[in-house]
Amino acid sequence: MADIVNLRQARKAKARDEKSKDGDAKRAAHGRTKSEKSLTKARAEKAARDLEAHKVEKPEDKSD
Repeated sequence: MADIVNLRQARKAKARDEKSKDGDAKRAAHGRTKSEKSLTKARAEKAARDLEAHKVEKPEDKSD
């Protein structure tokens, strides 16, 4: 025999779970120390510099 489920309670429980997951993601993104934020920023800037340094410049052909 199947269990009886109160749909209102199930809907509210699902909404609470989704809100909790959203809160966890926001806490992970915004709940960092200043040193962690600056380290992440420095790593991103270094990766951008390294990528830019490895680009090959194509010579421009000027034929009139």
